[in-house]
Parts: sequence; structure tokens; C-alpha cells
Amino acid sequence: MSSADLLGAWHDHLALGLRRSPHTVRAYSKAAQRLLVRLGLSEWEEVADVTATRLRTHLASRRADGLSNASAARELSALKGFIAFARTQAGHAVSEPPRLRGPRLKKGLPRPVTPDDALGLAETVEALASDDWIGARDRAVLLLLYGAGMRIAEALSLTAGVLPLGERLTVTGKGGKQRVVPILPIVRDAVAEYAARCPWPLAKDEPLFRGAKGGPLSQGMVQKATARARKALGLPDSATPHALRHSFATHLLGAGADLRSLQELLGHASLGSTQIYTKVDAATLLETYRGAHPREKD
Repeated sequence: MSSADLLGAWHDHLALGLRRSPHTVRAYSKAAQRLLVRLGLSEWEEVADVTATRLRTHLASRRADGLSNASAARELSALKGFIAFARTQAGHAVSEPPRLRGPRLKKGLPRPVTPDDALGLAETVEALASDDWIGARDRAVLLLLYGAGMRIAEALSLTAGVLPLGERLTVTGKGGKQRVVPILPIVRDAVAEYAARCPWPLAKDEPLFRGAKGGPLSQGMVQKATARARKALGLPDSATPHALRHSFATHLLGAGADLRSLQELLGHASLGSTQIYTKVDAATLLETYRGAHPREKD
């Protein structure tokens, strides 16, 4: 067996067995490849026998290469999964990976934009586009992120089979988990406008959102369009496409949505992931208080 065989099996396990996102599959595969090369491993049994000490040494060398705390934590997670998979493949009775703590990470709060700024971004990407249909496309994508709380990958994975949009849409999120999100009239109208203007045939089993040459629209193009729009509006660098999803969650919570319902709408596997928005909302309220309370202006 070769290291390429190990990597192929690991890739298929991630992509087909666990249904991880393409980005995760690439990152976890590269992490496994680096471990195999650095330690000279080519058999499942060899990977399965990697100790916490050898893993710590490998990660230390990666840190010496300039790896950040966040990247080191992700790499450790990937390698623990790879070693656990190797132990299963090698027939070990216990598949638990070596116990090793990752670096401590300072969790930052999501940075939402205001409702006016969210809509302003959608309108501005349309105004700055090089073509009317591209402007309609970019506006429709951003409104899906803000109006339905979708991840950008979820929006771009939609096929034309969802047309015409109704009041609800079934979205496939991380790990292949499906959820139903409500679609507001402004979002339905934006998507319908884009579909009517799109110069490419929108077959039901093909991507809904197309690039300028007819291929699938990439995340990078949406991010570039958003960057131009936020610069024109004078918004901070944190006003990204993903910030629109954060804004969707924060604004719903501020309007009285309960955490369980919000968890379902966002497609979070655990309530803990959703609870961070309570801190965001509290932080926003405090900022508003400091800006409006008379004593804060003394």
C-alpha cells in the first residue's frame, strides 16, 4: 500500500462517508498528506500507531513554519480524525486518537451589519456590476444570504430546479443536513428577476447562479463584488457575504425569535453555535446605549 492509497481512502471517507464540504475535504486531505510525508508513513498500521508525542512534534514543526493558532487547531482536528480513521482501517479495537490539546483560541463575536447596510450592499452590487444580468444575479445572491440566512456555499449550490421560488425553500447545508427556510417576497422577486435576465439556459439540474461565461458562479466573484460595494458605501472590511448571514440571525433574535427556531433556520448542529448571537445582540445593545445615553456623552 502507498501513501496515495491512504489519502484516496481518507478523501472518499470525508467526501462520501461524512459528506464534508469540498473545502473541508481539501484541507483535511492536505493535513493528512503533510503528516504522511513528514513521518514517512505508508501503511494504516503506521498511522494508527502515531503517538501524542510524535503528533505534538509534527505540529510544533508546522508552527515553526508560521502556522497560526486557529490553523494549528484545525490541523490538529484533521489529524485526530485521520488517525482515528486509520485505527479503524487497521482493525484496532479502540479508534480514539491520541489525546492532545490544541492551542487556546480567543473566540470573536460575529460582526453583523445593520438592516440598512445589508440592503445597501445588495443594491450597490447591482449598481456597480458590469452587466445588468450580473447585477441582478449578485443582488439575488446577497438577498438570499441576508433574507434567508443561507451560507454562501448553500446559495451557490442551488440548482435551477428550485424555480420558481415559493414561500419556503429546502436547503442542504453542512454534512448534507437539510432544513427549510422561509423566502421573503423581496428575495423571491430578486431571484425571479435574475432568472429572467440570465442569458444562459437554466436547466433544472444545473447551477442556478452562473458566472459571466456560463459556468457555476464562484464564491470569489461574490466576495469581490461585495468588497467593491462596501468600499463604495464606506463600510468596514467585516461587511462580507458571510456577515449577512450573521446579520440575519442577529436581527431575528433582536426581533424576538427564540434560539431553537433560530438554530433550525441556520442549520446549526448544536444550540451552542446559535447561542453566540445572544452575546452579539447584547453587545449591540450596549453599543447603542453608550452612543445614546446622556451620561455617556458627558
